Amino acid sequence: MSDTPVVDEALVALLRADLTAARFTVDGVAERLGPVASAALHREQPLPALLATEPSATSDADATDACGVLVRLFTLGRPVAASALAAALPTLGVEGAVALGLVRLGASRAGFAAGRPVTSDREVVATCDLRPYGDDAHDWWVASDLSELAVGGPLRPDHVLGIGGASTTLASWTVRRPAERALDLGTGCGVQALHLTGHARSIVATDISERALAYAAFNLALAASERSGAVPPVELLSGDLLDPVEGQSFSLVVSNPPFVITPRDEHLPLYEYRDGGRAGDTLVRSLVRQVGSVLEPGGVAQFLGNWEVPAGRTWREVWGEWLDEQARDGVALDAWVVQRESQDPAEYAELWARDGGAQPGSEPHSQLYAAWLRDFASRDVERVGFGVVTLQRPATDRPVWRSLDEANGPVAAPMGPTVDAGLRARTWLAEHSDDDLLDIAWSCAPDVTEERHGRPGAEDPAVILVRQGGGLGRVVRAGTLLAAYLGVADGDLTARAALDAIATLLDLDPAQVRAETVPQLRDLVADGLLV
Repeated sequence: MSDTPVVDEALVALLRADLTAARFTVDGVAERLGPVASAALHREQPLPALLATEPSATSDADATDACGVLVRLFTLGRPVAASALAAALPTLGVEGAVALGLVRLGASRAGFAAGRPVTSDREVVATCDLRPYGDDAHDWWVASDLSELAVGGPLRPDHVLGIGGASTTLASWTVRRPAERALDLGTGCGVQALHLTGHARSIVATDISERALAYAAFNLALAASERSGAVPPVELLSGDLLDPVEGQSFSLVVSNPPFVITPRDEHLPLYEYRDGGRAGDTLVRSLVRQVGSVLEPGGVAQFLGNWEVPAGRTWREVWGEWLDEQARDGVALDAWVVQRESQDPAEYAELWARDGGAQPGSEPHSQLYAAWLRDFASRDVERVGFGVVTLQRPATDRPVWRSLDEANGPVAAPMGPTVDAGLRARTWLAEHSDDDLLDIAWSCAPDVTEERHGRPGAEDPAVILVRQGGGLGRVVRAGTLLAAYLGVADGDLTARAALDAIATLLDLDPAQVRAETVPQLRDLVADGLLV
């Protein structure tokens, strides 16, 4: 048998129908488990879900709990009775699930060899993780290798990762403009490709792992449904980074690459899904340098990454160097990098030494931890940043722009609309002068609020904060002039007229007022506080 699911269109259609009928969907599973068990499962604590899906006292009751049976089998990795699975998948049947490579029998296969039906006293074991996934418009299912939670030990080096925090982050931040051609670079089990089917006319998905491509093929086949129609064509290609698509161009590139910084030690496990076979942050740096070669004019690339920050430097300096290299060696690109998190070497080592199944306190875990610390020390790494990178190839001949921002707190969900609006705003600013900006009648965005702080009894506030309710949640400290302008920015007066009126009221030079305020207005327009 294959160690990945098999695409059989007829059987996949039966599986899809049975999963839908069982309410094995995002909403259905949440309802079946309840809020406590669901929340615990998201924290990778299986016990509440195990208790919630324990087999019922009678087989008749089991037959009515299709969703619970499927959760227990495919999400929690626990064996179930063949009769319970047969009831949960009535049209596909156990034999069909075996044929698709989703399950195996826990005992002898003699019953199948003799053509006898599966009996109720036999157990069925999942060979992969299969769980519901979706967005506002789609109900999908994603198959991947069994998780660490189900395996209960170290993962195989070619483990194919399922839905995780990184994949959902990238999906949330992706710009969902209609795209003629889209590329999912390092597709893994195909999560990003599934999202692309909603707004791209054609899609290429690549990966260096043949097992990952097999899972992606299965998940894309399972996504095709009578309700939503056939998904756009997805071409699956094998190869490293951009090698499989050399010479091609795309309007959108998305990538959740194997960006984890991993020690190059032959005695340590290297996982394909997180390690790109390169030292330090070389993989992300290479992607920054090369991705412009496959972007059409106006095209956008979005990906996640880690980056090392050596002692005595800032992460913005590191990125400035990377982007200078990119502009010198390839096509100059607009760049918007949002650092979401920063860790010291020990924090980073603790996070990833635990990944893959090594238990804290064990000798393997200690070896991994020490290897990470030695690796970072060899390059004098002081911090490791994580964030979302958005690069855009200018559609016209103009200077590129750069925004290197930090957003450590909660942000809007999804972030894609905010990123799209931010790209358009920053591009408009790059193509227009300060005089053009002053001639626009701007308005404060609906989610913008103002806070005033002062000493008790003071007549005037000591601090005025302008706060963005959505997007990146920007908080801007406003001086007298900016606060006065925002107080009248309702779309009636151009910025020029409003600032000149403020200058007259305060008996100030209008030219000086404009010179002080325009850079602040540009920042507010870029971040969506002024529209």
